Amino acid sequence: MTALDLRDEGAGQEQVTTATVLDVVIPVLDEEEQLGESVRRVVEHLRGMPWSFTVTVADNASTDRTPQIARTLAAAYPEVRSVRLDQRGRGRALRHVWSRSDSAVLVYMDVDLSTDLNALLPLVAPLVSGHSDLAIGSRLSRGSRVQRGPRREVISRGYNLLLRGSLRARFRDAQCGFKAVRRDVARELLPLVQDEGWFFDTELLVLAERAGLRIHEVPVDWRDDPASSVDVWRTARDDVRGVLRLGTALLRGRLPLREVAEHLGRTSADAGRGRLGSQLAVFLVVGVLSTLAYAVLYLVLRDPAGAQVANVLALLLTAAVNTAANRRFTFGVRGPERALRHQAGGLVVLGVGLAVTSLALAALHATTSTSAVLEVVVLTAANLAVTVLRFVALRHWVFR
Repeated sequence: MTALDLRDEGAGQEQVTTATVLDVVIPVLDEEEQLGESVRRVVEHLRGMPWSFTVTVADNASTDRTPQIARTLAAAYPEVRSVRLDQRGRGRALRHVWSRSDSAVLVYMDVDLSTDLNALLPLVAPLVSGHSDLAIGSRLSRGSRVQRGPRREVISRGYNLLLRGSLRARFRDAQCGFKAVRRDVARELLPLVQDEGWFFDTELLVLAERAGLRIHEVPVDWRDDPASSVDVWRTARDDVRGVLRLGTALLRGRLPLREVAEHLGRTSADAGRGRLGSQLAVFLVVGVLSTLAYAVLYLVLRDPAGAQVANVLALLLTAAVNTAANRRFTFGVRGPERALRHQAGGLVVLGVGLAVTSLALAALHATTSTSAVLEVVVLTAANLAVTVLRFVALRHWVFR
């Protein structure tokens, strides 16, 4: 084992610990009531496990007796250390400790121990063996047993559905306060995580999944703590803001997930965007926005230019933007190389769409009296009909 120097930046103190296999971090804020008993239970449980460990109490700006109790525990137990931060934020506390820890596996659990500690061994074992990169306790997996009120149940399930729909997350439970990550993985991902509060671990999981890392889920027994001081609605609001920020960053390709995957020897699911489902989902979003823009442009141009000319101009104006958006966001192609060639291919595909929509418009005029609204309906339906053909052509020919 090697010595690890950890400087407590909040209090200006320095502690020296020994690198262990596990570093179990318990972030706390004004938890004088339950901190002592919780740490004793955790230490007792860990002493029955086959690996060396450290328990780190990460106090983020408590104003009660929590810091003194943490120091007392550190003096009483050789496996316990305390770290004091001057600013609040669960994510800030985890980042502070995890980025400085030299343990092989970094664990996080809530101080109220709502999750049964018997799930700790199956949580960390795949990470110690190298089988998985991250592990999370899941209250929504088959085999889990959960006791909590209907309000928290609805909010939790709604939040996880939001993650699946907006960020294409495949893990089941983002909010359970019972997670672990390998140290080498944390070193790569922590610089990319922006949140310092409750969205911290959700952001970490989404980035890990997009980088092609292996996330292990463990069913847990979990009971709600009725004395919890967490502001559920404020947390939910901040989480929604985090989803919007992270989703925007992912769509714009701002995060170097390909590099993370390469450093860790993985294949990034996001950087290459090779999965059909991911490509199709982004393609549909781009397509819906393009169709709406097309409809607006057609209505603006129809009276001064006529129906057929308005159709052609609206298609041309939206086609270039559509091709550029699909190039970057759907198929992950960046940089100027072959950009003109890709636009040319997009125009060829556009020609097919133009032929279909023009024929649909001509057929409409030949069979019935028309109105602008009816024309838009028919043309929109025709555009949607060629969407599948456009996707196949872009995927297998233009951006092959």
